[in-house]
Amino acid sequence: MPQEKKSNIEEVCVKENRIFDGKILSVRCDEVLTPSGHHASREVVEHKPAVGMLVFTDRKTVLLVRQYRYAVHEETLEICAGLIEKGEDPSQAAEREMQEELNVKASKLHRIGEFYASPGFCTELFTLYLAEGLTKSSLTQDEDENVSVCEISLNDIPTFIREGKIRDSKTFAALSWLMAKEGIAPE
Repeated sequence: MPQEKKSNIEEVCVKENRIFDGKILSVRCDEVLTPSGHHASREVVEHKPAVGMLVFTDRKTVLLVRQYRYAVHEETLEICAGLIEKGEDPSQAAEREMQEELNVKASKLHRIGEFYASPGFCTELFTLYLAEGLTKSSLTQDEDENVSVCEISLNDIPTFIREGKIRDSKTFAALSWLMAKEGIAPE
């Protein structure tokens, strides 16, 4: 397979300005030199890498989590997801998060791929898995989390998307991938 040819488009950091260092993210505002020789500002959110699991049951349903998201002031439906902890492999993080949020463990965990959550300003790299072959297994939920499990039918996914019940980007991407895999046309 031919490699993608890179053009000379890389911007060079001239000055890094750290604004905030937090528990899961840091913020900086860098001054860069563009390939055309212009100076520009780039706001960057450095975010820890994360995993998400598309948990597919043998009943042709998907397990999602319902939780309140303070940043957008609404309750969302999302795939099970979480941060990769220091020294943890993404698949280990996936197994841990499913036990914490869904009280299940998967006998089959297939890596679907990786994507950036919002590469225009954020470094968060997200690894997505398909989880199947579920058995009950639980770990204590993080003390600052309050999630409940929601099970939806594969056939209801297009309606949930069309009606705006899925507004989280990682969940939208994961469910769209599953619809394509299963040959389900969007409504």
